[in-house]
Amino acid sequence: MLEFRVKGLSCANCSRELEQKIQKLEHGEGSTLSYNTGKLKVDEHISLAEVEQILRSDGAYIDQSYAGGTSHPEHAGHHHRHSHAGEHGAHDHSAGDGHNHSHGSTNRMKVLLIAAAAVFVLAIGLQQFIPDVAAIAMYLFSIAISGYVTFMKGLRNLARFKFNIDTLMTIALIGAVLIGEWKEATLVAILFGLNELLEGMGMEKARRSMESLLQVAPKEAVLIAGGRERVVPISSLEIGDIVLVRAGEKIPSDGTVIAGSSSVNEAAITGESLPVDKAEGQPVFGGSINNEGVLQVRIDKAYKDSSLAKILHLVEEAQETKTPTELFINRFAKYYTPLILAVAILVVLVPPLLLGGDWKTWLYQGLAVLIVGCPCALILSSPIALVSGITRNARNGILVKGGVFLEQLGKIDTLAFDKTGTLTLGEPHVEQTAVYDKERFYSIAAGIEKTSSHPLAKAVMKHVEKVGAAAAEPEDIRTLSGQGIEARIDGRTYYLGNEKSVESVPKSQAARKDIERLKAEGLTLVIVADEHGILGVFGIADEIRPESAETVAALHRSGIRRTVMLTGDHQRTAEKVAAAVGVTSCYGGLLPEQKVEKIKELASDGQVAMIGDGINDAPALASAGLGIAMGKGTDSAIETADIVLMQDHLGKLPEAISIGKKVNRIIKANIALALGLKLIALLLTIPGLLTLWIAILSDMGATIIVTLLSLTVLLDRKRRAETRI
Repeated sequence: MLEFRVKGLSCANCSRELEQKIQKLEHGEGSTLSYNTGKLKVDEHISLAEVEQILRSDGAYIDQSYAGGTSHPEHAGHHHRHSHAGEHGAHDHSAGDGHNHSHGSTNRMKVLLIAAAAVFVLAIGLQQFIPDVAAIAMYLFSIAISGYVTFMKGLRNLARFKFNIDTLMTIALIGAVLIGEWKEATLVAILFGLNELLEGMGMEKARRSMESLLQVAPKEAVLIAGGRERVVPISSLEIGDIVLVRAGEKIPSDGTVIAGSSSVNEAAITGESLPVDKAEGQPVFGGSINNEGVLQVRIDKAYKDSSLAKILHLVEEAQETKTPTELFINRFAKYYTPLILAVAILVVLVPPLLLGGDWKTWLYQGLAVLIVGCPCALILSSPIALVSGITRNARNGILVKGGVFLEQLGKIDTLAFDKTGTLTLGEPHVEQTAVYDKERFYSIAAGIEKTSSHPLAKAVMKHVEKVGAAAAEPEDIRTLSGQGIEARIDGRTYYLGNEKSVESVPKSQAARKDIERLKAEGLTLVIVADEHGILGVFGIADEIRPESAETVAALHRSGIRRTVMLTGDHQRTAEKVAAAVGVTSCYGGLLPEQKVEKIKELASDGQVAMIGDGINDAPALASAGLGIAMGKGTDSAIETADIVLMQDHLGKLPEAISIGKKVNRIIKANIALALGLKLIALLLTIPGLLTLWIAILSDMGATIIVTLLSLTVLLDRKRRAETRI
């Protein structure tokens, strides 16, 4: 597929109609045109000349300076140059970059509107002193420079009996001119032009915010090969390459530090503002910034497979999905516009024919109804808010894979957690000990466990190191399947493992009591004993994340009514962790398929999201209404999830849910406002008080308010507060 940036898209509905036209071309079946991103994707065999002709019919055009994401860039460049040079030489948009060109188009529109307004005011001021024909000429000039594009699109639509926003405006302009309402017609043209300008600027603001997020990707890297340094594109890097990253430079792709030490800013990946110290042997993310020092990094992933590339791909895809609300609005707008046209005809005909009303008065009222009926604000009520919400979350290192998932995030009332690696660190640690022979307990345990890579052995060794005991030297070590280890040290036999490993060992009353107590507290036991008795017991637990309790409390404050923990660990362990972090309920001893069943059970009484990080969480993530994965978890969990937290903790989750709820509130408010203002304006037709300028102001006012409300999602109160400090 070829990918292009399209400028000049006037509205979401118009973009959808253009997409449908392009899809009817030869090789156009799979073409997509997204209003949210301004991106066009087409088959490489399609005629770009025909595509551009369709786009120009709506005042849009391909930005030649951008050809990102094409599967065959050389084709993109060739077809693109050919289509312009061959047929549209005078219509060249290649000057400058896309952003400047868009900025230039906006400035031209501003100049034209200012000129139209100036001529309009001048015509009103001079009308008493100049011939009527001269005043009319000034009004016509003002209409032409402010409403020409809309007028011509509307005429083409009328010829095809296609009724949309432009058609309604064109009919209203023609009608106003025919009944001699020159001032009103001019004001309508100017205000509608201003309305479209503000609408475009609002969407462009959201797009630019998203594009600034996507610009964090590095472009080049310093490759070290054969003892020499050379600058290469990051796309050419291969696994195993060594790159040099100096202070202030971006790390080109995911890799491992092999030389040097520095602090690294990972905000582009995780959303965390604090730098992370990196030294030899530690992993680094592509796109993160080396703050100081010089690092040599071994590339572990090609850029296209890196964390940053995945983030940017997911964020771009997210903008192009349609939510149920958007799909409903699009369907509604399809029938809404013809309905408004029918209402306008009734307003024009019924009072004069049945009630003896004045034809000119009610024709004027009918034209005003057409303008009120423009669904601009209604169509715009959702996309800007959704793009803003996706962008705001991405800044925080939270990847929402589509607007539909952002909308769903704002609706959830039940959140199910996996335990290990989610609410806990997934790293066992010794929480308690019961020691009966201090001299031998620690040294024997260290001697047996020091060569083991088992997580429990690592926890024991970490604790022994804190105590400062010296490790004994085993003469012989033998593994007992399902029990533990048997070792020979200084001529004596020792056992280390679970209760089964010491079944034949005599136990003191104190030891029996301590074992039962530690088990009751949900701890995993590692018992050390010889043939004559127990030397001591390690009570091991999975360490609870320090932020878990506060995060769960914040989730409850944000409107989540149920927090549920699902784990494969036994029920006692589950209850202990649940009590510590504050979840409302917990279920232990669950297999992956049982987690799925529990999710379905919870879903029967609410909107459920599941958060986890392991392979065994993937089925539950997929079955939940919304799946949330920890970003440093497994690839399968990340691929399955609808939302990804790039941090290795839950701290940002409450804010993400708050953003989702805010987006939903704003969309509802936008829809109510857009329809409410129109309803009020339409009710003014009953006493005959609706005027053309009131009609256009009601539509423009709704559009401005909808846009501004949607853009408030981008505001970060915490960052503004930090800036003031």
